Order: sequence, then structure tokens, then C-alpha cells
Amino acid sequence: MTRSIPPLTAAILLTGCNMAPTYVRPAPPVPATLPTGEAYAPATPVAMPGLPWTTLVSDTRLRTVIERALANNRDLRAALANVQAARAQYRVQRAAQLPTITGDASASFARQDDTRRNSYSADVGFSAFEIDLFGRLRNLSQSALESYLATEEGARSTRIALIAETANAYATLAADQELLAVARDTLANAQRTLALNNSLNGAGLSGKLDVYQAQTIVEQAASDVAANVTQVAQDRNAIDLLVGAPVEAALLPISLNALAAGIGKAPVGLSSDMLLLRPDVLQAEHQLKAANADIGAARAAMFPRISLTSAIGLASSALSSLFTGNGFAWSASPSASLPIFGGPARGNLEFSKAQRDLYVAQYEKAVQTAFREVADALAREGTIDAQSQAQARLLIASQRAYDLAQQRYRSGIDTFLTALTSQRSLYSARQSAIATQLALVSNRVSLYRAIAADQ
Repeated sequence: MTRSIPPLTAAILLTGCNMAPTYVRPAPPVPATLPTGEAYAPATPVAMPGLPWTTLVSDTRLRTVIERALANNRDLRAALANVQAARAQYRVQRAAQLPTITGDASASFARQDDTRRNSYSADVGFSAFEIDLFGRLRNLSQSALESYLATEEGARSTRIALIAETANAYATLAADQELLAVARDTLANAQRTLALNNSLNGAGLSGKLDVYQAQTIVEQAASDVAANVTQVAQDRNAIDLLVGAPVEAALLPISLNALAAGIGKAPVGLSSDMLLLRPDVLQAEHQLKAANADIGAARAAMFPRISLTSAIGLASSALSSLFTGNGFAWSASPSASLPIFGGPARGNLEFSKAQRDLYVAQYEKAVQTAFREVADALAREGTIDAQSQAQARLLIASQRAYDLAQQRYRSGIDTFLTALTSQRSLYSARQSAIATQLALVSNRVSLYRAIAADQ
């Protein structure tokens, strides 16, 4: 005996159709392992994604500044607002899969001559509910969900960027404060040397050339002092903008060396798979999944759409008998539509496929960018200690050469030009040492940002 499938059961079975392509994550277009070689230090055997930033930053002043930035930064607030908006859009699209139940009640009153006519009605129903036979609404809902998740990852990426930018701005301020101190110290020493040369020249013991040569270092240091004063002020303005409020002097960095001791190294493993956990990479993947679902919705739009409108209600001429007697009534109005010629369905499908290809390329580019950022940070980490040690030795040698040249000049053994050259070399060595220390701190921050360690 042959049994037919009831129409409602058939509709339920058809709703399982999904026109979206099966999603397959693109293979990462990067090597399986991070680079190794002369520039790279040995990596730890296991990566540690999800490491909170508070584990790496132990400097109490910097931690306070970062916490304030996370609470008040306007860019982060905008990112969180975008998350809320995307969540609301997902809920709107999700609601389209379910019928909207409405309830209505009405009454009418009429009088003609001595006759009074009253009528009352109440009904419950839903209107224009699309039976999602081919998954159009379901794929649109999935696309909205993936877009919402992408926005969430974007907010995480903004949070990580804010932490890194705040730490870098804080380190830059520490470095510029030290550069200002070095410029002022050099200016004071140069002014004393210039005064000495003026005295010797006045006594006929040296020529005017020594005076002019001494003045060159004075003016250079004075120029650097003015520039560094400006830079320190601008650094503080940058921190205030990141934090979203003025930062008091008590929270400013004590020294660059103290700050370096308060920022640890983020551990990085040998595998590049950890790059797939970066928020920007996850954001790109969610966008790709949304585009994949859009293809399913565009394909389903080429098939018939079946809608159903129905209502159940009661009507009576007397309010007291509204829910009694024979006042019950119901209605159902199914409809179907199918595009035959023209329309945007085919164009929308081709557009969706092109968008999917676009997001594949963007996802692969995000993975490649992540790989390069980690590799660059590791290359800097592998050599920065050796550079710092060499700069420290250079600073010691420059200081000793300057002290000896000054002694020889004052004793009349050597010319002032040798002392001047030594002073310039010492000034440059002190500036380079600060720049190298800043590079060390900044690279630790960059490595944290590159592996997206924050939870």
C-alpha cells in the first residue's frame, strides 16, 4: 500500500535543504613553522595563546594607565557599540525565521433611526510567514550570526591594539624623557667647556677656532633640548588621548630601564597554527563564513517562495457573547512566487560568489600578515640583547674616551678638536643606548600584539 506524505510533513522535510556550499577553511598560505636562523632565538616548544596582558606587564604605573585606557578609550567604546549593533541585527534576521504572532481586538458602533448596531471582534494570527523550504532565511540568519561574531573578534583586536599602543606610547614617553635629560646634561657640559675656551682665548692661550668649535656642541644640544621638550609634551598628549582622560604625573614612567624590567617576554611556540587564533584572523574567517552563507541565500532566492497568512478569531454583536456561541472563524491564505524572467536573482548569486572569493583572499592575507608580524618580532627579539650589550660597551668606551680627551686637553697634551670629537661621540652613544632600550621594550609589546596573547 502506498502512503502519501502529508503536506505539513513534506514542508518540514524540505526546510532541511541548504543551498550554501560546504564551508572548508582555506589552507594557511604560510609555512607550518615559524622562521629559524641566525636572527632568531630558540623558541619555546609550546605556544601559549590566551595569555592575559597582566601576566606580561608587572609595572604598576603602566598597568594603571592601561586599565584606564580600557575603561575610557573612545575607539574601544565605538568597537563595543558595533558589537551591540551586530548582535541586534542578528536577532532581527533570526526573527524572520519564526512567525510573528499578533493579536487584535476591535469594536464598532452604529445608530440608524432608533436602531443601534454594535459589533465586536478579536483574533489571533500571523501574517506573511515564509516557509523556509530552501534555507534562504536560515542562511541569511547564519550570515548575520557570522557577521556578529566577526564584529566581536574585531572588538577583541581593537582591545589588543589599544593595550599595545598604550604601552608603546608609555615607553616612548620614557625614552623621550631620558633623551631630554641627556640633552640638558650635554648642554650643561658644553656650556662649561665653552666658558673655559672663552677664558683661554681671552688670555691668549687658545685660538678663536676652539671657541667656535665649542659653541657648535652647545647650540646642537640647545636645539635638541627644545625639540625634546616638545616631543615629551606631545607624548603626554598621545597618552591622554589613548586613556581618554588626563594622566597625572604620578603615573608617568620613572625610567626606561625600570619599564623594561616591568614588561616580560611573550612566549611563542614553533608552530604557525597559533596564528589562526588571532582575533583579526578569526574576524576574517567569520566574514568568509558569512559570505559562504550569503551564497546559499542567493541560490535559494532562485527557487519558489511560499508564504502563509492565517488568522483565528471571534466575532459577535454583543460584547458579553463574544467568546460564546457561533462566533468562531478562521482563515488561511497561502501564496507562492517564482521568478521566471528577469530579476536580480542571478546577479545576486554571482555577486555573492565574488564576495566569497574576496573574503578568501582577505583571510589568506590576514594569515600572511600575522605570520610576518610574528616573524619580524622574533627576528628583533633574537638580536636585541646582543645589540643592547654592544651599546652598553660602546657607551662605557665613549665615556672613558671623553674623560681622557678632556684631561689631555686641559693638560695641554692634545688639541680641543679631539676633546670635541669625543664629546660628540659620547652624546651620540647615549642617544643610541636609549633608542636601543626603547626598541627592546617596543619589541616585547609588538610580540605580545603579534601573537594576540590577550584573552
